[in-house]
Amino acid sequence: MAGLLLAAGGGRRLGGRPKALLDHRGRPLVEHAARVLREGGCGPVHIVLGAAADTVREVADLATYETSDNPDWAQGMGSSLRVGLTALAGSGADAVVVSLVDQPGIGAAAVARVVAAYDGADALAAAAYGGRRGHPVLFGAARWADIAASAEGDRGARDYLRRHTDAIRLVECADVADAYDIDTPEDLHRLEGPSARDAGNGE
Repeated sequence: MAGLLLAAGGGRRLGGRPKALLDHRGRPLVEHAARVLREGGCGPVHIVLGAAADTVREVADLATYETSDNPDWAQGMGSSLRVGLTALAGSGADAVVVSLVDQPGIGAAAVARVVAAYDGADALAAAAYGGRRGHPVLFGAARWADIAASAEGDRGARDYLRRHTDAIRLVECADVADAYDIDTPEDLHRLEGPSARDAGNGE
């Protein structure tokens, strides 16, 4: 079960501060997000970098993870998803769990639940919060090529998931995770110190 962390964004609404480099519990946010995938049962864990990729590698401890650069990161999440799926194509993984670097409220417990939803090469599953689909998302390897082909702009795999709604297994995670995004300066307070959810997140 591979893990794929999309961490290429430039933080446009954060004044151009790359999200991977945001400070969370004293370390770059990308380290936290990658560790969550690993502790949730994923390996290998692959990280797609983009904005300030060289700085991210210098500042963050990513030595035990695989990384790729997305030169087209400014085009949106879809291009990073394509880069990541292409990199994992020869890994032998049966499926991949995809997560986003800017959702620190989603911990290892939620990842583990989504991992447990794997049921074959054409598996399609996603965490849900109050019945609403969110991240992380699991894609069986048989679906990777079609997902990569349809991933564009900031929609990522959204169009593909919309077309295959009936096949998605939703895994409720609202009791162990909070699916907020760090998008604007008003969201940065969520990065300050341990949260009350940590014990439930398996961190």
